[in-house]
Amino acid sequence: MQRANRPDLIWGLGLEDSLCTAIEEALGSGYHLRNWPIDGLPSKRDMDKASPLTVWIPLSVWNALPPSSRKHLRDWELTQRVLLLDGPHEGPDVEEILELGFLTALTPPITANKIRDAVFRAKEVRGLYDDIFSMTREIMLERELLARKTDQIIFLNTVLTRASQSLEPGTILSNAQEDLSLLFPVQGLQGAFWQPAEDGRLESELFLAPGLDQHGKQLWVEYLLASAAKLAGGPIDAFTVESLFQISPDAVLPEPGSQTAMLLPLKVAGNCFGCLAIAKPKDVRLGKDQLVSMNAAANHLALALRNAMLFREVKTKADHDGLTRIHNRQSFDERLADELKRHQRYAHNLTLLLFDLDHFKAVNDTYGHQAGDMVLKDVGIILDESCRDTDFAARFGGEEFVVILPQTNEDQAWVLAERLRRKIEQKLFQYAGRSFQVTASIGVATLTPGSLDKREDLIRKADQALYLAKSSGRNMVCVSQAEQKKKAMAMARPA
Repeated sequence: MQRANRPDLIWGLGLEDSLCTAIEEALGSGYHLRNWPIDGLPSKRDMDKASPLTVWIPLSVWNALPPSSRKHLRDWELTQRVLLLDGPHEGPDVEEILELGFLTALTPPITANKIRDAVFRAKEVRGLYDDIFSMTREIMLERELLARKTDQIIFLNTVLTRASQSLEPGTILSNAQEDLSLLFPVQGLQGAFWQPAEDGRLESELFLAPGLDQHGKQLWVEYLLASAAKLAGGPIDAFTVESLFQISPDAVLPEPGSQTAMLLPLKVAGNCFGCLAIAKPKDVRLGKDQLVSMNAAANHLALALRNAMLFREVKTKADHDGLTRIHNRQSFDERLADELKRHQRYAHNLTLLLFDLDHFKAVNDTYGHQAGDMVLKDVGIILDESCRDTDFAARFGGEEFVVILPQTNEDQAWVLAERLRRKIEQKLFQYAGRSFQVTASIGVATLTPGSLDKREDLIRKADQALYLAKSSGRNMVCVSQAEQKKKAMAMARPA
């Protein structure tokens, strides 16, 4: 007889009975909630003996905890804490509390969707911890085995140490080229990583050695794509190219071939996710010990690179909207705060575009929500293709989007906004054999050099401009009413 799976444990600290009932009803029988009363909160010993998935703490309870109890909760690595805002609070204080290790903060009303979303995120974080801990254990086991060897100890330990110092794939690959040069002359190291997109097609990221001319670059791209397709078991449908840091400025890469390129598959748990292509002189032949050391190094690099790719994927998901694949509201708030500091420090213009798709509800009602999602995705693509490298586009919420334009005055921003409006207006959407078009209303707000306006002021001005565009007939670009009034007053002054 099989033993039934034990329910996941959840703790509450001083929760009201109504909230306990709401949590239990939202999560169902797969979870067990233990609520600790305010006069009997858990000790450090209680926390050491248990490992709940989440701990739900009202803000009033958190503020009443002694410093030692707060420290124990902050140091509790595997358990995620959820803050419940149950009373008056200031925004900066909540941000400081979130920085102390809370997974999220929930505002009233605490709905079933909010509860389930918080628990789902806690499970994702715990799963990520388990993966990282598992990889760490594998790395430590490898290091213990390699510690018994002489020359391989120095080489492999160097590779492993340097690879573990970074979570940037490009940095890991550049360091790997320098480390592999201890074994034999390495003229260049390049890499390819792939993963399936949402539609099932394979997307690849290529890292090329610097200094390649156009012909050499084309040859190595073709070689990497062909190798990736063979290892992945299917053609690569889309790819991007990034140059690595130059290790040897005078190195000249040969054309890829059977005697000048060595291909090393990168695998973790039997799954191949990438490959390394090492360029070497044609007359260099590797001995058995060199091949063993190189393959062992590839195993270590695979763990580090996979860890780096997972970290970047998690970070991208946290910073980007899952539907449109552009930045989300949280990353927009962070970026805007940084740009406001630069604006005030260097006295540059700072402009914000806030735009809304006109009558978007009618798209959902007429063609279905999947058609609406398709529209939002395509608008995200238009934004991504239209913005400059210094611009920052994000989904503001629903069918609203926002673009931060550093060092851009109002006239320049209006030109970009008008270009965006026309591209959206001219885009022909097709869904289920039906064609339709949408339009956008865009508001423009600018902070001029010397302005002391805050984040809220800039967003409010952009929102005013958007409202003006909506109320004036939609499908147009307007500046904020404050700027409109200034222009009107200037025009009304006698010469």
